[in-house]
Amino acid sequence: MSSDAQTKHEGAGQDRPGESGPGDRAAHAKPAPERTGRLSADDWAQAALDLIAEQGVAAVAVEPLARRLGVTKGSFYWHFPSRDALLVAALERWEKVEQETVFGQLEPISDPRERLRALFTLVAHEFKSHVIYSELLKALDHPAVQPVIGRVSERRLEYLTASFRQAGLSRTDAQHRARLLYAAYVGFLQLNLQLHQARMQHDEFEAYVEHMMATLIPSA
Repeated sequence: MSSDAQTKHEGAGQDRPGESGPGDRAAHAKPAPERTGRLSADDWAQAALDLIAEQGVAAVAVEPLARRLGVTKGSFYWHFPSRDALLVAALERWEKVEQETVFGQLEPISDPRERLRALFTLVAHEFKSHVIYSELLKALDHPAVQPVIGRVSERRLEYLTASFRQAGLSRTDAQHRARLLYAAYVGFLQLNLQLHQARMQHDEFEAYVEHMMATLIPSA
């Protein structure tokens, strides 16, 4: 990840997927000092997402989150009836923020090829959302996770297919290209975050991204 992208996501790690692995993440964050102000439901949801990025879905629990946030468990039950309700809220927050930050930034770009290039660049220099996605893939058997991953994946594939269609490909070719690109994305995450492939250096990673763009984005 670029340093700017990393700064925006506290606790998400310090490098791009090509330059880091799960071992670089802070697995045991220090608890926050005791707070006096009331936390919002969004505060709890974001804290749950931070914990998912660091330790996975199974790590989300009320007591460690309360310690991390510097509050009592009573603050949690003011907003949520159960741990599962918090997990659902956290996943909905992740889905909404991704929709707004990724697709929202690309909407003003009218040229489909430039929009695809912007998408490659944006995704390549994001980090925390990818780590969360990778952790969610490990927990697909959880009833709260599967529908979210299903919606996100379907929306991403539809967006890619539409963009490739607008760039001049036939419907069938656009669908194939979208699946190829998405498979490359998921596979790259698995190589780096789950299989611990040797990390790329900065220049090597940037060259890989350029190669992907040149290979998959149709020429004018």
